[in-house]
Amino acid sequence: MLTSGFTNAPVSRFLVFWVVTSALLASLTDTKYYIHIEADPHLWVYGQFWRLLTWQTCYTNSTEVLFAAMAFYHLRVIERLWGSRKFASFLVSTLPYTTLLPPLLLTLVLRPLTFNRLNHLPAGPTAMLFALLVQYHAAIPNIYKYRVAAAAPSPAGAPHSGSSTSIMQTGIFLTSKTLSYVLPCQLALSQLPGSALAALVGWAVGTAYRRDLLPYASQWRVPGWLVGEKRDNSAREGFEGLRRRLEGEREAGAGQATGILAAQGQAVPRRRTLGMLIAEQFRGVGGGGGNGS
Repeated sequence: MLTSGFTNAPVSRFLVFWVVTSALLASLTDTKYYIHIEADPHLWVYGQFWRLLTWQTCYTNSTEVLFAAMAFYHLRVIERLWGSRKFASFLVSTLPYTTLLPPLLLTLVLRPLTFNRLNHLPAGPTAMLFALLVQYHAAIPNIYKYRVAAAAPSPAGAPHSGSSTSIMQTGIFLTSKTLSYVLPCQLALSQLPGSALAALVGWAVGTAYRRDLLPYASQWRVPGWLVGEKRDNSAREGFEGLRRRLEGEREAGAGQATGILAAQGQAVPRRRTLGMLIAEQFRGVGGGGGNGS
């Protein structure tokens, strides 16, 4: 869990590279304005419903790209905990929900309720990131806790000057996971209120996945070759060979015990007792001690 870099996390490495390279390609090709969603006019006037599927392609702000890349890097521990196949299966199985629910809620519910004031949904996989953040919150424990205070604590028995001083001395309690929450929260607050909507939907989808409320999402898996897994038949063949050898030895032992070999005319060696071995030593049978006397 404490391994640095992208060791045992190929899907997380792909996510980080995808966040950076997709934003770079959008800048080079001058296609940033094709990614975000404005309910009016993109959907109702121009009928560009393909934006419902492409708005999570990339971020269009360099600050958001930086925070998203760092957030996906911090969340790579989930892939190491689950394995690459389950991690990729989670991203794919929740992708329809994190992609379609935010723009549909914006267009069909929130925009009419706010009298067309809520109209913008910023680009970027914020919903996917928050769905993954739920798994991090539920599965990864705190390693340590610390406190940040604006003033040093007063010695025991010293009089308190006021409530504000005590608050400054108490400070804020933080954990080892605080930075992993700060980066996604910055993305959720970057382009309010649309970015907050994507974050809330992603958190709800991640919670539903955690509680097995999404149909077939927790049981479905992507093919193993998609994440670089290879079939290792050597161990299976080794166990099969060991099993066959043990079964052969067991059948051979059972045949001697039931006299099958004797029935076929073969001599079955008789097991010698301790008394017979001692007598053979005195007689010089098998030991060779009697020939030298």
